[in-house]
Amino acid sequence: MKKENKQVAILNSISELHRGLGLPGPEHPLVSIVQFSDLSTDAIDYSTGFIFNFYMVAIKKDFNGKMRYGQQYYDFDEGVMSFIAPGQLCFEEEPSDRPRAGCMILFHPDFIRNYALGKNIKNFEFFNYAVNEALYLSQKEEAVIEGIFDSIQQEYRLNIDKFSQDVIVSHIELLLTYCNRFYNRQFITRKNAGSSLLEKMEQLLNAHFNNPNGQGLPTVKSLAAQLNVSPGYLSDMLRQLTGQSTQQHIHGKLIEKAKEMLSTGNSTVAEVAYQLGFEHPQSFNKLFKQKTNVSPVEFRQSFN
Repeated sequence: MKKENKQVAILNSISELHRGLGLPGPEHPLVSIVQFSDLSTDAIDYSTGFIFNFYMVAIKKDFNGKMRYGQQYYDFDEGVMSFIAPGQLCFEEEPSDRPRAGCMILFHPDFIRNYALGKNIKNFEFFNYAVNEALYLSQKEEAVIEGIFDSIQQEYRLNIDKFSQDVIVSHIELLLTYCNRFYNRQFITRKNAGSSLLEKMEQLLNAHFNNPNGQGLPTVKSLAAQLNVSPGYLSDMLRQLTGQSTQQHIHGKLIEKAKEMLSTGNSTVAEVAYQLGFEHPQSFNKLFKQKTNVSPVEFRQSFN
């Protein structure tokens, strides 16, 4: 029997998503607001994966299940927000986990292209790690977000005039700014989770540099993948906890190991560089001097 080849659904327009969800066409081709309570239970199945070529910001309520973050699950009674940017591969949750309340705003990049938001939206990091870190809202925060959604919906339902797009874009920008503030709060209040993340990263770096031969240098991307978070999220969390980025942590651990090898071993500076994962000793020399203000040779001589 031939195995069925299920393909990822690629949706280029908001109208396509409306049709797939069994909804009437959007009021505007480049922006829409959808209430989850309006979705039919037999809406199209996107469990094989989907890619939106537009933005989605959703507040989900009344779950029958748990939210997943990386490989961990959290139970929250507050509203949960999620964010999808164009081109991201996503997977639908199990039908039993679909929200029964809440809503989502969908907007195409062309809708904001001629506004400052069109250039600045890339600065909202939560679009980069949406699939890794949902935003959990307190009751007060939820009220703020719902108020902005209501304002957008009210404007969306009005007859379109020359001011409609300006007003909706300004509301979207306000929505994203508040989400940015609440994400920052979430980083601060999750110090226990962040401390655990830092501890796991330290263990990975220790393991790498204690047996570095042939592994190359650790990268922010490889560490984040092993920790099941995005590179942006990892660096943001570490900055909240330590004031340093992931790359700074990698360099710190690398220099610490290099000093140990230079002060206690008989390997040449070039051999130390290769053992640490550098392809060229010159790169090691440059980084070491940048971080310590002395060359590896000068550092070694100080122990003789």
